Amino acid sequence: MNAEVGFPQTTIFTTSDGFELEAEFLLPAQIQAIAVLSHPHPLYGGDMRNNVIQSLFESLPESSIGTLRYNFRGAGVSEGTHGKGELERLDAEAAFTYAGSLGDSIPIISVGYSFGADVSLSTDHSNLAGWVGIAAPLSLLKPQQMPAGHDERPTLLLVPQHDQYRSPDEAATISHSWDSTSLSIIDGGDHFLMGSSKPVSEATAAFVKKIIDS
Repeated sequence: MNAEVGFPQTTIFTTSDGFELEAEFLLPAQIQAIAVLSHPHPLYGGDMRNNVIQSLFESLPESSIGTLRYNFRGAGVSEGTHGKGELERLDAEAAFTYAGSLGDSIPIISVGYSFGADVSLSTDHSNLAGWVGIAAPLSLLKPQQMPAGHDERPTLLLVPQHDQYRSPDEAATISHSWDSTSLSIIDGGDHFLMGSSKPVSEATAAFVKKIIDS
């Protein structure tokens, strides 16, 4: 599907503890869902323009899925300092709330990559219809405490075949008792997913479409 897509728009939203975060959103004309994109570890160069986040941000709207990406506290021009994953959950919550203001009763999907995957899998919100964890380390925050793994709303784990931080077998073992969770391997990819952004975007779009159609 090649939906009519507009231009990215910049915005700012505020966390519950009072920090302003920079963000951008891209909404197709016929919007069916919104994916909130959480980026990799900010202390290792991760931000909302990371290659995987960039690919998702630009490609999902072509499938009628709007995108909202944001910088965690301390990244880019977002206020605050790094919060070791715990405070970043407040950032994700604020992003989910803001996404809800972009469309009326539209499903919102949490889509995180690497550090952002662990944060987003660990953050619940009444707005959410599901989670996608891309190359999730499943270690920065305790997996047994991740709401995404213990909820009837669907979760998809996309695990690179050669992930240096969490192999597909390890991810399967950690998530084997999770509810409503599926795991898919990104063939040939490693944790950084250079050259593998397209299959990640395609798998994410397919997962969101299933939620829309359910």
